[in-house]
Amino acid sequence: MTPTEENTTAVVVGGGVAGLALGTFLQRSGIRCVILEKHSRQYVENRQRAGSLDARGVRMLHEWGVGEAVEGPGHDSSDESIPLIVDGEEREWKMDYEDAEGAFLPQQILVRNLIRIFLRDGGDLRFEAKDIALDGLGTGHPRVRYRDTAGSTTVIGCDFVAGSDGHQGVTRTAIPDGFLTCHTHEFGYAWLTVMTEVPADPPAVMAVHSRGFAAQITRGPNASRVYLQCPVTDTVEDWPDERVWSELGTRFGEPVPRGPIGTKQVVPLRGVVFSPMRYGRLYLLGDAAHLISPMSAEGMSLALHDAEKLAQGIIHQFEKNDGNLLESYSDTCLTHTWERQAAAVSMTDTMHDSGDATYRGEFFKQVARANLENLLRPRVPKN
Repeated sequence: MTPTEENTTAVVVGGGVAGLALGTFLQRSGIRCVILEKHSRQYVENRQRAGSLDARGVRMLHEWGVGEAVEGPGHDSSDESIPLIVDGEEREWKMDYEDAEGAFLPQQILVRNLIRIFLRDGGDLRFEAKDIALDGLGTGHPRVRYRDTAGSTTVIGCDFVAGSDGHQGVTRTAIPDGFLTCHTHEFGYAWLTVMTEVPADPPAVMAVHSRGFAAQITRGPNASRVYLQCPVTDTVEDWPDERVWSELGTRFGEPVPRGPIGTKQVVPLRGVVFSPMRYGRLYLLGDAAHLISPMSAEGMSLALHDAEKLAQGIIHQFEKNDGNLLESYSDTCLTHTWERQAAAVSMTDTMHDSGDATYRGEFFKQVARANLENLLRPRVPKN
């Protein structure tokens, strides 16, 4: 069967936060684009991931005219400080105006909203696009090939390809071996992540304890995700349901509401950055280009930053025939990424070392405690 041939300005591979935001920004600027997503719409809209967006990300969506993307069930303004329990004592974070402008927003809510907005405004979003392959990336007119659910093959010629298909996606693997440099930092401990059918009230609570870091973060009105610091050698089998709830209560300093547990996974904490974030006409963004410690809660914010910078570059090229922003895309995004990685490493070490001394010892625990105190409001003297 002869493949169907199409042409557009940009093909976006991956329908997560980065890809949907980029597609929305381009569409709102009158630039044709096609978003290809290998999974079904139902899968994408219910995929449980990060749950917060920083103030810059919230402002960005409003500036592009899609502020409605941060509204809906599960959304909470972060006007109030996230409770932090240190050895059973509740403490308060120092907060400034910038912090208060962020939002707790489960990723699936943002994704659902962006899909709705993109399709409502006439966007071309193709789910269940299988066997995606890229060629001609080093030329002025790359091509993206995929197979639809009926088995038909389509080849889309374009000017730009955006790789926003995640850390395990196909776009980065299309770059020739030896071109990219991968920078990786392993923290040396892991999180047991647990999806539960228990609402988080308040939307986020964190704890520092001698047994390790713990948190419970909202994932919508009727669900939350629990995080428990554990050795990288632990397995899911080491954590039966009873142990999860018991350990969370111990680290929080009081019993916690219990409920059905869905999925469990042991996730080693690490940071990853690929450099450069561009090869020919392929531009990497979001998790395809970098992973950041989940302690930072900046995965979605980094994805939005990349999407905006790439959109600005394509728009500048399209409207003014000026490729300077596209040429600087990688350097601009990497500068921002390394700044956020630095902050993420500092926060991750502070929150984990200040409780559990088994990994790096008492010296670093005391250093971390000093750093943590600088982030907290002074204790209120008890009468």
